[in-house]
Amino acid sequence: MKTLDISKATESLARYTRSLRREPVVVTRKGKPVAALMPIDNADVEIATLSTNPRFLALIERARVRHEKEGGLDIKQVRERFGLQSTPPRRRRMR
Repeated sequence: MKTLDISKATESLARYTRSLRREPVVVTRKGKPVAALMPIDNADVEIATLSTNPRFLALIERARVRHEKEGGLDIKQVRERFGLQSTPPRRRRMR
């Protein structure tokens, strides 16, 4: 992993993002990490935003704790509850 002190960051952001193909870049200030530039493969803006949102992460954690305490439904039970087919219909490929 490459580190870069913010005081020495003289290149454009575009230049640094091109180097992400090889390794993430951790930006530091006085030796302490303050940010990271990492490639986002197979993700969109919503995924990137939610994955760092404290409110969303707290919601997910509460759901995990509740699931551990109370259990949950498997996919078959969910389909039965909502009157869905036992297996989803196959999607047709667009040409």
